[in-house]
This record gives sequence, C-alpha cells and structure tokens, in this order.
Amino acid sequence: MYVAKYVAVFAVIAALAPTANAGLCGVPSYACCPTAACNPTCCYTTCKVATETCYRTVCDTVYEPQQHTTMRTVCETVYDDVEKTCYRTVSETAYREEPYTVCRKVTETACREETYCVQRPVWETNYRECNYTVQRRVWDDRIRECKYTVMQPVCQTLERECRQVVMRPVTKTVQREQCYTVMRPETRTRCVRRVTGNWVTKRHCVPGRVVPRMVCGPCGPSFCMTQAPPRTVCRRVWCPRVVEQQVPYTVMVPQVVRKQCPYQVTCYVPETIVKKIPYQVTRMVPKEMVQRIPYRTCRIECETKTQRIPYRTCRFETEQRTRKIPYTVCRLVTEQRTRRIPYCVQKQIPYTTTCKVARIVSRQVEQTCTRMVAKQVTRQVPYTRTYLVPQTICGAAMTAPCCGGIGAVGGCASGNCGGVNVDANKIPTPTRDPISEI
Repeated sequence: MYVAKYVAVFAVIAALAPTANAGLCGVPSYACCPTAACNPTCCYTTCKVATETCYRTVCDTVYEPQQHTTMRTVCETVYDDVEKTCYRTVSETAYREEPYTVCRKVTETACREETYCVQRPVWETNYRECNYTVQRRVWDDRIRECKYTVMQPVCQTLERECRQVVMRPVTKTVQREQCYTVMRPETRTRCVRRVTGNWVTKRHCVPGRVVPRMVCGPCGPSFCMTQAPPRTVCRRVWCPRVVEQQVPYTVMVPQVVRKQCPYQVTCYVPETIVKKIPYQVTRMVPKEMVQRIPYRTCRIECETKTQRIPYRTCRFETEQRTRKIPYTVCRLVTEQRTRRIPYCVQKQIPYTTTCKVARIVSRQVEQTCTRMVAKQVTRQVPYTRTYLVPQTICGAAMTAPCCGGIGAVGGCASGNCGGVNVDANKIPTPTRDPISEI
C-alpha cells in the first residue's frame, strides 16, 4: 500500500516538472544557489523499494493413531465342587423268629416188578452195484502269434535362450527428522488456605427452673411458683482461623524434542538375466511288434463209472423184559418249625453329595487400544517481504547549472543567480519542493 502511494507521488512529480526537477525527481531544489553550492561536493543516499520472497518454518500439530496394550480386569464365575454331608431315611426289613407246629406229608416210594414182551427192530446194511456214463471236459493250452505296428515316441532335448528383466532391490539408509512430545516435570507453587483454630472457654448464665413452693398464708398453706437462682455454665467453643500457605506441586509440561531417525529405503533396479531353458522335441517312429496270445480248446470225453449204492433192511425180533413200577405211599408227620416274621425299621444314613458353589474370579486380560498421539510436523510457508535498499548517487547526477534550475542556460560565476544576492561563504539551506509534500 505504501509502495503504491510512493510510486503515484513520483509519477505526479515527473509530469508537473519535466525540466526543472527532472534530474532530482522532486527532492529539495537548489535553483538559486551560489557557485560553490552548484558544484558537486558530496554523494547522497536514496532508498529503493525492493521485494523478495522468504520462507518461514511453521509447526503443525498432527494426530496419528497409535496402538497400545492395556490390562483390564475380567470377572468370571467359577464353580467349585464342595462336599456336603446329608442324611436320608432308609427303611430296612428286620426279622423276628416265631415257632409254630405243622403237619407235613411224608411220601414213601415202593417198587413192584412186572414182566412184558417187546418187538425189537434189527437193521442190516446191503450194497448193490450201479454203472453210469459221465462226460468230462479236457482243456488244451495253445499259443498264436499276432503282429501289429506301434508308433514309438523318441524324445530329443534342445536348449533356447530366454532373456528376462527382473527388478533387483537396492537398500539405502536415509536420515529424517522426527519430532515427538515429551512431558517434563516442572515445580510450581500455589497458595493453599488451611483452616486452623483453637478452643476457647466461654461462660454463660443459665436461669434457674421454676418450681412449685408451699407458702403458709392466712387462708392456709398454698402453692406458688418460685424461680430457682441462676447458675453459670462453662462451654468450650471452637474458633476457626484461616491460614494461607505456599505449597509446591509438580506439573508435566509438554516439550517438543527433535531427533534424527534413520530409515531404510528400498528401490528396485532393472537387471537383465539370460537363462537357457531346455525343451524336448518328441517324434513318432513306427515299430513292428509280435504278441503271443494264449488260448484254450475244450473237447468232451465219455467215461464209464461203477457206483456201490448202500441200502438197509429191517426185521423184528421178540424180546422179554422186566420193569419196576413205582407207587407212592403218603402219611402225616407232626413237625415243629420256626418262621421269620419281617417288620420295618427306619434309620438315618449319612451320605456325601457334591454341589457346585459359584465364586467370582478376576483376571487380567490384555486389550489393544488406539489413541491419538500429537506429532509436530514442520513445513515451509512462503511470504513476501518489502524493504528499502539504500543507494548512493554521486558524479554527474549532482552537477547542475545555477539560476535556471536543472536544464537552464547560464552560470553562477559571479555568485549572483537571477538577481538574488547570496553570500558565497555561507552554507546554503535547501528548500523543500511543495510537490514533494503530497
């Protein structure tokens, strides 16, 4: 903005004073000056506006996800086997003995002999001959030759060259700057107000109680309410007091630390590899082969055989036998017996049972969490800087004729410029151009 203003002022000056002030561009004019002032005596310094582009480093905070492992407590229910003694009622059968009398049957077996006749079969085995004709097969083994032509493969191994471009990995180590934030402990103090105090004993008067009192009067005794004398009670009272105290405490202040971290970069470089690949060429060659095929012939032959066939004949023979026939005789016999009469008896029998008792068991389980970690990333931001460059002007720019301004004809040899008496020994004071006041 300021540069544009200065440029506009210089353009107006150049347009209004093309002859008188063209050499100095509106700076204070020495139009009427003595001869000593018109000659170049020294150099002067002017400023030129210059612009350049600079870069400044800006730190940005970037949050990156980072995984970390934490432990969390997991509660599980565990069942323990606990033995417990219980009692159950068991009914048992007991027996008591009781005598009684019974009459039992006694059976006696007797035998008597009896004669009888039986017909007994007698078997005899005889044989008879029987002739018969059978046909049996007779097999003959023979061989016949069979000729045939087959195509036999013949393999031949050849080689051919194969060029292949592969990417060979090349690893190099590069340094990079890494920023991370660490927490530095810093001790600070703060004002803490603490409440203290002491116990103070205070006394206060407690009025007495109002009690009835019997008074004897002209009408007889009567009751009137009378107040007892007061009493003094001492009581301890706590008087608090606030005391301020400077207490130090430690806080963690983040601090950005930069370090050089080496990392490896792998790049792939193309490389040509020549391989010789063997391959096989197969061609078919005819070949005559002979195959021997076995075969069997069958013929029938007749044969006469004789077979003995057994047969059985039966005849009966009379035989006399004797057998014993049993018979039973029964009689009653008195007998003393003892019988067991059952009855129920109940009793408590202990038994052990196992039951499940639940209990809570806690254990530590690892879990992976993700958190955002702040990271400082630096980048270069361009900006434009405007500044003034000092420039020294000497020589012909300072030489100008007098009494006519810049570009006028004439000189100031006599020290009188344009009818103005000027002391040549006096140092002239430059006057400002009114256009330069804009």
